[in-house]
Amino acid sequence: MANDDNREEGAALGSHRAAIDAIDRDLLRLLNERAAHAKAIGALKTGAAYRPEREAQVLRGLRDENPGPLSGEAVAGIFREIMSACLALEQKLSVAYLGPPGTFSHSAVTQHFGSFIASEPCASIDEVFRAAESGRCDHAVVPVENSTEGAVGRTLDLMSQTPLTIVGEIKLRVQQQLLAKAAALEAVTKVYAHAQSLAQCVQWLARHLPRADRVPVASNAEAARLAAAEPGAAAIAGEAAAALYQLDVLAAHIEDERQPAPARTRRRSSCRRRIVQAPCTLCSSRSRSTA
Repeated sequence: MANDDNREEGAALGSHRAAIDAIDRDLLRLLNERAAHAKAIGALKTGAAYRPEREAQVLRGLRDENPGPLSGEAVAGIFREIMSACLALEQKLSVAYLGPPGTFSHSAVTQHFGSFIASEPCASIDEVFRAAESGRCDHAVVPVENSTEGAVGRTLDLMSQTPLTIVGEIKLRVQQQLLAKAAALEAVTKVYAHAQSLAQCVQWLARHLPRADRVPVASNAEAARLAAAEPGAAAIAGEAAAALYQLDVLAAHIEDERQPAPARTRRRSSCRRRIVQAPCTLCSSRSRSTA
């Protein structure tokens, strides 16, 4: 009887796997058909072909039409990457952001533009603006507002002076994670983090790691880099830093005063060069499409 059940289970699994394989082949064919159309549109268009409002419209429509079981967020993430890959067939967008890699600004870039871009981390907000103003990068992503700390003054000052045009806004939910290569909380003796993150997690740290040293550093990405190289050390950072430095999440969402969404968010603006005013224009470049 058990053997019969195993055979039936094996047959059912085989049937589903065969169907998935066939669907994957169809998806591969359709994705390449889509990419060919996007590339053809890019060759036909003139002027600034990258249109974030068009992408937002497409993603919103897909969410509305999604019958499930995939969530709307999952569908949007998948198609965000498809559009990013299609755009990269013509030429990868270059995007400057406040680095280093693994920061929340880096996560905002990936959320908005996808993975198929050339991202350029900068050491300061001023440098981010200069990267786009000089033509070295197509776009700049800069922090505008944090729901706990308020507006970012340096960004607002530079926005009033720059020839760049604001073309989009990114709202990123900030969730602090405790990252480490340690197997358990009991092994953590030191916590690295940006000073703001330490302040946002002070109650959690007092409850769960009262004896651990708290060391402020320049960014949470730097904290993750240090924790990855030091036994017994942990970092407060986001999931992007965990993936970049191959750290485990010992505890998730450790920020204090947790509130329902959209609590503790950060707004970032996406800026690009004005084609007619930028010192280095794209007038002679082939247009790129996000179709």
